[in-house]
Amino acid sequence: MKYTKLPNTNLKVSKICLGTMTFGEQNTEKEAHEQLNYAVSKGVNFIDTAEMYSVPGNVNTQGSSEKILGSWLKNNRDKVIVATKIAGPSNNFKYIRKPLDFSKASLTDAIDKSLNRLQTDFIDLYQLHWPERSVNSFGVRNYVPHETEAWNDNFAEVLMALNDFVKSGKIRYYGVSNETPWGLMRFCEESRNLKVNAPITIQNPYSLLNRTFETGLAEVSHRENVKLLAYSPLAFGVLTGKYLYGENPEKARLTLFPQMNRYIKKPIDHIIKSYMDIAEKHGLSLTQMAIAYILHKPFLASVIIGATKMPQLIENIDSIELVLSNEIIKEIELISEQYPNPTP
Repeated sequence: MKYTKLPNTNLKVSKICLGTMTFGEQNTEKEAHEQLNYAVSKGVNFIDTAEMYSVPGNVNTQGSSEKILGSWLKNNRDKVIVATKIAGPSNNFKYIRKPLDFSKASLTDAIDKSLNRLQTDFIDLYQLHWPERSVNSFGVRNYVPHETEAWNDNFAEVLMALNDFVKSGKIRYYGVSNETPWGLMRFCEESRNLKVNAPITIQNPYSLLNRTFETGLAEVSHRENVKLLAYSPLAFGVLTGKYLYGENPEKARLTLFPQMNRYIKKPIDHIIKSYMDIAEKHGLSLTQMAIAYILHKPFLASVIIGATKMPQLIENIDSIELVLSNEIIKEIELISEQYPNPTP
């Protein structure tokens, strides 16, 4: 395993992070514990979850991923660094809390409930799952202003609240997620103005099909020293090639939940096949090539992987051993230049 220190901390995290959003929906507690035990045995020490998980979110399974992780953590807390998230505003998740915002009261409610489900006294990295304001995220390509938007600028209040939780010991550090260049820059500037801790990570999508992070966020990440936690490195499994030409493998995520079509709602088979041809030419699996490409990026802290079956997990974790040659990277870049960010 390879490790990196999160910015301005003493947290040394594995460059492969185990995501848990399948725990409680596609994976049972027993299966989840098997994944956790195997990942730790391979040197993974970084686990990511969220209060809204499992996915797809619904009232019956909300919090199940944290609960399952918590039942494992009670005997293994010292082995891992734990990240979780508070849900932002959404009409789909009103059952979680009213209101869904980042007020001090909502943060208190969310953190206390996560601590209880996780069976721990502290959270290493606490993240704002998506912004309170209207932004172009979750597959929306372009930003469009909402004239009736109710959000008022509250960066300072949110930062002060998060720093209060750091002081109390409930969380150690915090980060953002699904954030934009403007939002991340505001958090960094406000933290300087207030003389408080700044976010240390940003958890955003990043894959061969979605490199929008490089457009504006990569520079902010570099200059402000806020590292990327890359989620959906395989684009919900699309970058394994298993959905090529309309295939719907039994029990696969997009077969079970066709509404989760963010990375497959456009005809992209020719792009997937182009990347697959590169992998096959060099004797690699497309899966490992896709993850290894992300691992070589300088703005990366960790790649968040997820699996429902052990062979998938093993292949994903083993990608840490693959270092892509300059020739392979050049061939990947040629495809990316021809088809930039087909599924943001």
